[in-house]
Amino acid sequence: QVQLVESGGGLVQPGGSLRLSCVASGSIVRILTVGWYRQAPGKQRELVATIGTSGTSTYADSVKGRFTISRDNSKNTAYLQMNSLRSEDTAVYYCNANIQLTSSFSRTYWGQGTQVTISS
Repeated sequence: QVQLVESGGGLVQPGGSLRLSCVASGSIVRILTVGWYRQAPGKQRELVATIGTSGTSTYADSVKGRFTISRDNSKNTAYLQMNSLRSEDTAVYYCNANIQLTSSFSRTYWGQGTQVTISS
């Protein structure tokens, strides 16, 4: 059984920083693409950032220059460093990972989410 567990959310003031972590556990051959998503109240879930196996990353325009996605393959962990946080970044943040389970099969998993609240 594979699980993704996010952590690192919390309440911070505007302009502050947070670092989210996403740890994958279970019978994993390797983690392929990882994405961070977020969902604010009353809004659809949106893609924030992705990172591929080689470390190539993409970002939503709204977070470019403020957020950095990274990964540590030795720890089956992905991170989202969030700087210069704004009130509009308030949301539940979810980790999504495409995980290779066998030599020929992979599956996408979601974490349970971690709340990020930006408020003074």
